[in-house]
Amino acid sequence: QVQVVESGGGLVQAGGSLRVSCAVSGRTSRRTGMGWFRQAPGKEREFVAGINWSGGRTYYADSVKGRFTISRDNAKNTVYLQMNSLKPEDMAVYYCAAEQRGFDLIQRTPGGYDYWGQGTQVTVSS
Repeated sequence: QVQVVESGGGLVQAGGSLRVSCAVSGRTSRRTGMGWFRQAPGKEREFVAGINWSGGRTYYADSVKGRFTISRDNAKNTVYLQMNSLKPEDMAVYYCAAEQRGFDLIQRTPGGYDYWGQGTQVTVSS
């Protein structure tokens, strides 16, 4: 079994920055793809960013491209999402997800991931 735990959410003013982290433990695999999703009240869960197992490939939703950066430290089994220039529309619960199916491409739908964290709230005040 794999455990995924997010941390680092909080309250930030519009235009500010925040970094959320995701620690993966348990039956970890070297080839673990990671993704960040978010869900605002009344909306579906949406893809934010993804990173392949080596960290050499990333993908971003158009809405966050140029503002958010996903990275990983495989020695620490941790993935990060650096969020800059935050907007009120970025406010949501952010979820980290992991997949160990050996995909070469970054998965951009919730169905492409097997393990999920409990989520961390990001609140952006205008």
